[in-house]
Amino acid sequence: MNLPDKQIRSLHPQEADTQRTPGAHPLLHHAIPCLQDCIVRYQSTLPGLVNLGTQLHGLSPSPEAGRLVTLIDLYEQCTPLLEQAMWSGAADFHALLASYQSLFREQESLIRQRCQNGHTADDRHSFILSIPVADRPPHLQACLESIYQLCTQFDYGGHASGVWDKIKIIVSEDSRDETNIRRHKDLIAEYQLKGLQVIHFGLDEQYELLHALPPQQRAQLGNLLTTQPREQFYLKGQAANRNLSYLKCLQLTENPDNTLYYLIDSDQSLRVNRQTETGEEAVVALNYFHTIDAIFRSTDTLMLTGKMVGDPPVSPAVMAVNFLDDVIAFFTRLATLGSEQGCQFHGVPQAKPGDAAYHDMAKLFGFENGPTTFDYPCRLEGAHDHGACLTDFAQRLNAFFFGEHLTRKTWFDYGSGFAQLSPARTIYPGNFIVNHAGLKYLIPFGHLRLRMSGPTAGRLIAAEIGERFASFNMPNLHRRTTEAGMSDDFRPGVEVDQAGVGQASIDLSNEFERQFFGDLMLFTTEALVKQADVNQPFARDGIESVINQIETELLALYQQKHDAIVEKNRQLSALIFNAGHWWLNEPSLANALRQVRAFIDNIDRNFGEHATAWGQIQSAEHRAQRKQQIIEALMNYRAERDAWDSLF
Repeated sequence: MNLPDKQIRSLHPQEADTQRTPGAHPLLHHAIPCLQDCIVRYQSTLPGLVNLGTQLHGLSPSPEAGRLVTLIDLYEQCTPLLEQAMWSGAADFHALLASYQSLFREQESLIRQRCQNGHTADDRHSFILSIPVADRPPHLQACLESIYQLCTQFDYGGHASGVWDKIKIIVSEDSRDETNIRRHKDLIAEYQLKGLQVIHFGLDEQYELLHALPPQQRAQLGNLLTTQPREQFYLKGQAANRNLSYLKCLQLTENPDNTLYYLIDSDQSLRVNRQTETGEEAVVALNYFHTIDAIFRSTDTLMLTGKMVGDPPVSPAVMAVNFLDDVIAFFTRLATLGSEQGCQFHGVPQAKPGDAAYHDMAKLFGFENGPTTFDYPCRLEGAHDHGACLTDFAQRLNAFFFGEHLTRKTWFDYGSGFAQLSPARTIYPGNFIVNHAGLKYLIPFGHLRLRMSGPTAGRLIAAEIGERFASFNMPNLHRRTTEAGMSDDFRPGVEVDQAGVGQASIDLSNEFERQFFGDLMLFTTEALVKQADVNQPFARDGIESVINQIETELLALYQQKHDAIVEKNRQLSALIFNAGHWWLNEPSLANALRQVRAFIDNIDRNFGEHATAWGQIQSAEHRAQRKQQIIEALMNYRAERDAWDSLF
């Protein structure tokens, strides 16, 4: 749907009382000003609103139950029309968004009115959100703020009591630093005052809740819930922390039949991004709770997962080849431009990265991404030259090792809407929802600390419940780093020394090693569930046959990737430091070039010939140890699931 800007008319607040749908009863108008104004404002460009206006004319102002139900349903017909226009790319986005949000708030007030009049109870789902967090106060703040903004703008369930009644939030602590724990608690207190029901699930409480389980059952669940002693009950890992939070979710559940459990990572926010002429814009534009509730009420879904937009949801260990391609392309183009020339790295790019464009081995996941490079979008505002652009670019380069990709963000695409379901095969650990029955389908193997735990669990779950494990188009905004900078970020498996900002020596060998063996477990599991019954224990000989074949294939792919990184990093170094380009003669760029040199050195340190992780991957002895762990974990999966299922 393409709507010319001139056809989308803006209605100022002071005009609201003078614009009415002809023939509507004034008392009815008083109850639904936002719906009335929406029809008046947009009916000439959104033909579907004309029919809604006709239906509205036929309604009596009587507050009888049937009339309210019909009226509430009009909003369900109206909001999709605004969604399509809003995301068409040709409309006044912010004017439509404001109207869209106000419609949901007004609909919520009518639902409360219907309940207060005793016609019916609000039988929509309540939500318990779980946010695992480990030493990440800035991320947690952004996450909580997004939930607060979502509640404020859409008002799901209402907050007449002073708090949003249908939303509870568990912050599941996994921090080692007491200072960060205090900062997390302060943030929770701040958002409690704003009306969010936020609960801190601390280390001591987690330990006590775990040890309230019978000893035999606790022993059976050790790999799922952790066996850490009380004095070291931190940094258990995202899977163990999330699974422990399920116990707290159960404790807080008042009505199991009418509660949904929403798992969100602390570096996620309930927003999406859109690309504009001035850069990336994060918007509170998806009514997550409303749509998720409708999906679970109208389908037999047990588990629902959404994807992510923004920073890639993968490790830098699998993005180095394509990122080096884009960095080389940036400097190649920069060499043709003048230092003091106005910056040319602005505007909406001609091409957006497609699915998994950030992944060096996207073909493994069924994506056919070509060798296209993507332009760097300069984030500086106002007039500036290429020297300033290079300075800012260099400051962000080493954020790559924390998972930020400067050139291949993922952007929200409305497509055919939010609620259309498709069969899922991957759990996005930072964005999935289950009902009470779906709590059984957890993310296992946390004790191995491998990457790709969500895709691995997804293959097992999809094999067990089929289309009742579904994906929908409501991604979360994923940001690896915050405005506080890398010095205030924590990322398991990434070690940083205390060098100057942007010049740090970074070691992600732990994460790189966990990535290779996470891939090995994922593709072993994927092949295994195609030939074995996931509801029965996997046999050792079957697992060994599959894992040995997958190992050979992965080693070859990782060797190709390794060779490509070494060669591209050599090309980049020569381009920047040996080709005599203008930036070498600019004294003001000396620090920027040091930051670029640190990036090149970090690439070599982590992916070069002498990289620790590369040595581990090549070691037959190390691989044998890891393979044995994977084999035993897969053999024990069914017994551990049975023990977990017994909790429900």
